[in-house]
Amino acid sequence: MRRYIRLYNQFLKQYLKSLMEYRVDFVFGLIGFIFVQLTGVIFIQLIFSSIPSLDGWSYDEVLFIYGLAQVPRGIDHVFTDNLWILSGRIILQGGFDKYLLRPLNPLFHLLAERFQPDGFGEIIIGMMLMFTSWRRLQLEMTPLKLLLLFSTILFATLIYTAIKLAVASISFWIKFAQSYLYMTYQLSTFTKYPLSIYPKAIKYILTFLIPFAFTGYFPGAYFLGRENFWDGIFLTHVVGIISIFIAYGIWIQGLKKYESAGS
Repeated sequence: MRRYIRLYNQFLKQYLKSLMEYRVDFVFGLIGFIFVQLTGVIFIQLIFSSIPSLDGWSYDEVLFIYGLAQVPRGIDHVFTDNLWILSGRIILQGGFDKYLLRPLNPLFHLLAERFQPDGFGEIIIGMMLMFTSWRRLQLEMTPLKLLLLFSTILFATLIYTAIKLAVASISFWIKFAQSYLYMTYQLSTFTKYPLSIYPKAIKYILTFLIPFAFTGYFPGAYFLGRENFWDGIFLTHVVGIISIFIAYGIWIQGLKKYESAGS
């Protein structure tokens, strides 16, 4: 474990050096991503400028769920962005060979090779929305609640990573899976709003098939007093663990099917 932590630090230093060669692009890219995230908040404000509540949920409650969903999405974005490249061109062009030739876990090497600071835009906006709405709603903030919040964010991040890893691994069979990954990842947008506003089919998909509901709605509803501990916190942790094991199993099976690009 210490070896991999040391190696990750080295990968991170090298990648940051490459980013600093184009500092203006880096800064403007981060600012631009923050503005993109703010458009979602503006959209919520437009909705509530016309209606007093959304299926019984107030503006601040929806804002809290939205913010909570953004934080694990952002953390996943920062550390696992290379999975998008894997699903798009690494396998298609035969570039995956290098991960198999080096004395490292291929998945670790793939993830450590790229660090995406744009994800900090999602984390910053998510934290701001979450704690602003928490204060305006006058929710109780105890050490236990904060501990549950941080652990929930950790396991919600695992769910994001697991879904991305599972879909990206399909490229071992079909070579190009980026369109499938994009389509699947877009479903996470639904969980930034109360699940009760959607039809039963959407609820089923987001809860049992592609469990994005546990990255925003269910834990958010618990902290707002609308869900119990079992559904809001415990199941988020369980789903996170199960999801990452299933995703890694798909990854392992995909490795066995990998064929380098021919001439």
